[in-house]
This record gives sequence, C-alpha cells and structure tokens, in this order.
Amino acid sequence: MTPQVEAFLEMMAVERDASPHTLSAYGRDLADAEVWLDDAGGLMGASQEAVEAWFADLSRRGLSAATAARRRSSVRQFYRFALGEGWRTDDPSRRIDAPKQGRSLPRTLSRDEIEALLAAAGAADSAAGLRLVALVEMAYASGLRVSELLGLKVEAVRRDPAYLIVRGKGGKERLAPLNAAARAAIKAWLDARDAARKPNTPDSAWLFPSHGKTGCLTPRRFAQLLDQAALAANIDPARVSPHVLRHAFATHLLEGGADLRVVQTLLGHADISTTQIYTHVATDRLAQVVHSRHPLAKDD
Repeated sequence: MTPQVEAFLEMMAVERDASPHTLSAYGRDLADAEVWLDDAGGLMGASQEAVEAWFADLSRRGLSAATAARRRSSVRQFYRFALGEGWRTDDPSRRIDAPKQGRSLPRTLSRDEIEALLAAAGAADSAAGLRLVALVEMAYASGLRVSELLGLKVEAVRRDPAYLIVRGKGGKERLAPLNAAARAAIKAWLDARDAARKPNTPDSAWLFPSHGKTGCLTPRRFAQLLDQAALAANIDPARVSPHVLRHAFATHLLEGGADLRVVQTLLGHADISTTQIYTHVATDRLAQVVHSRHPLAKDD
C-alpha cells in the first residue's frame, strides 16, 4: 500500500467515519488499480488514458455491476483527494461516468420459511441447536446486522431485556426489540452455555463465544450453520444468509402495516431511501397474495 493510499484511507476513517468493512473494500479496490496501472506509473503516475483503460477492463472481467461501480467510485474519490492534497495537478478519472445499475431487490423469506428454518435449527437437541435457534430468533426479531448480533456481550442479555442497545454504523446507538420467542431462545441458550462451561474457567465476555481468534462466532460460521438448517428445511441455501434474516424482519414489518420511519429507525438506516427498497418487496408479496387468494382473481 502506497503512502498516498494510506493517507486516503486514514482520511476516510477520521473525517467520514468509514467502517472497517468499507475501508477494507476501498483498500482492495485501490490495490487492484495500483497493480493494473503498474506499467503506467501506478495510481500516482497514470495518465487519463491508462485510467480509462483500467475502467474499461473492469467490465471485461465479468465483475458484477455493483463491484465495478464500487471500484470506480473508490478510484474517483482517491483522485479527488489526491488533487486536493496537491499530489496531482489533474484528475485522470474526471471523464468516467459511473455505470447505471438496476435496483436489485433484497432477498427475503416468507413467514412459513422462517418457521421451517427455526424448526430445522432446533431439531438437534444440543447446545449447538439452541445456539442456532437463538441466533435466528434474535436476527429475525430485531433486524440486527450480523456484526451487531455476533458482537453482543453476554451481560447485555443476562437480565432478560425487552430491548437491546446496539451500536451500529458510525457509532450510532439504537434500540433493538426482542420479542417473547427471542427472549425464550436466549434463556435456553444461556442455560446451555453456562452448563457447558468448565469449572474454574473464566466466562467468555461474548454471548456467542468461539475458540477462534476473535473469541466469538464468525459471520462465516453462522452462514455455514444457516446453510445446513436451510437444507434440512428444504430451502435453497442460496436464498438464506444472516443478512436475509434482517431483510425478512423489515419486509414482514412493512407487510404487517408498520410505518416506514419506524422500520428505518429499527434498522439503523441513516437515509430513508435505503429503507424504501423493502416497500417494493412487500408490495410484490401483497400483489401475489391478492392474485392467488382473491375469489375473483383470474388465471392468465
């Protein structure tokens, strides 16, 4: 990583409060451009023609529109920063337009599929089964991001709270509700968790501890456990992920008549336009219900 890229990422972290995941993505994008532009002098020495050739190559690689757009945005922002710092006297990315992206709808699950997933997760009468049920119930009941869920400390739930105080993106705090099913699942998991702890050993601070480096369950492992439960529930694993449970939370709230601003607050979205995409999913679902269940609906 060049000193200029390091300075750019530091600016993004300090001035724009970019998350570690965002910074990691920017770093990968700029590293890709730096390697591709090596013969042209790297990011700091590349001409406008060389940068435009890199932009064009992104499409030829078969990258998704979202990934290509993010890489182009990363380089654009870097060059604007370099121009402002006086490292370059020009912006070689100024003539490049961002690719137009179709608005993809979030994947979600029906209520019946959520019930089937929970039944499959709890089929194993073991601590692992109770843990997975607690994970799914909490994600679906509160709409937590996977990082927020897996980063919970055990003391946050010891007193059986009806709400969790969650620190989300940008360090902003919000309340995340826990329904009766989620609270019951947490209690069952805590009992199993405490019973499994060896005598005279310190308790882990994490609600979902692990023997890995982080000390808590990783998103990758959670996704693997969901895949196994999906297969057992006869659901395509490609349709299931920790984030899909968050999508289901928002979609089902809107289908039930929840106010969009309330859903925005519960999800921790800074901009309501991010939340509005769920209204399209809910509308599509309601249209399907009317078409299939209304007594006057006619088949095409």
